[in-house]
Amino acid sequence: RRLTKLKDLRTIFKDFQDFHKTLTRPSQIKNKIIDFHVHTFPASLAASALEKLSAKSHTKYFTDGTIKNLGLSMHKSGIMISVVQPVATKPEQVKKINDEAIRINKYSRLSGIFSFGAVHPDLENEILNSELEKLFNSGVKGVKIHPVYQGVNIDDERYIKILRKTCELGLYVLIHAGFDIGFPENKNAIPEKILNALKLVPEAKIILAHMGGWRCWEEAANLFSGYKNIFIDTAFSLGSFTPNGDNYYKNPEDCEMLNPEKFTKIIKIFGAERVLFGTDSPWSSQIENVNAIKNLNLSESEKNLIFYDNAAKILRL
Repeated sequence: RRLTKLKDLRTIFKDFQDFHKTLTRPSQIKNKIIDFHVHTFPASLAASALEKLSAKSHTKYFTDGTIKNLGLSMHKSGIMISVVQPVATKPEQVKKINDEAIRINKYSRLSGIFSFGAVHPDLENEILNSELEKLFNSGVKGVKIHPVYQGVNIDDERYIKILRKTCELGLYVLIHAGFDIGFPENKNAIPEKILNALKLVPEAKIILAHMGGWRCWEEAANLFSGYKNIFIDTAFSLGSFTPNGDNYYKNPEDCEMLNPEKFTKIIKIFGAERVLFGTDSPWSSQIENVNAIKNLNLSESEKNLIFYDNAAKILRL
């Protein structure tokens, strides 16, 4: 049994160069910081995936997309825990993604890396329910859905059945909210449609990525601040994003997101107790995001809620 467990560990963390350091890292880091929104790819696919996504979004990536590089970034940034948010762009990807999420979570308290699962709106009902129950029974705390990448409006009945089942199981659902930098005209996840879905499943445990709705920030704050079961995360929303150098963005203002004042205002509207720190790594720098949040005009107790306490409750640490 010990040999089998060791083989599992090596399989999960084969991308790390310093394997033993990875296992002890969370206890060595004094900062209580959880990055609730990161992305990784299998080592064999990471380079091509990043190049494709960077070309589509015209944005720079800050790691090589592997778990190994995420671990190095976390160490440099003083981040104790990161939560991978996988996206299934095809129904047939779901099982493999969820099996990997379960394996990652099995050793999360040693590695500092947790993972949500993934579902796709085109899954057959029986498979959908089976996958969600498998995740729940394995201790995974939630799933990520991406209406833009998955090509379905968030208020479509196919997503409603997902929200109902996750609600039944007590799982969280992290939703890509608002527009997407790679598909700027797509409206599958705009606040109005998210609100339609919430009205049908108002008790669902929801995390709206990108401060409630990327580049729909004011509308999202107005619509969702009254829903006490909704969290937002800070991923890819503060300051400016970094272009990849292909000259697609002609003016600096094209890359602007929320300035510190507007960002802080949204936090105050929702309340710090409903905000999760996230970076969207590798699409932004973890260390730069940590420093940006530290520099906001917020109390230390508010920063502690955002950096650690809120996420720790969801992860049941």
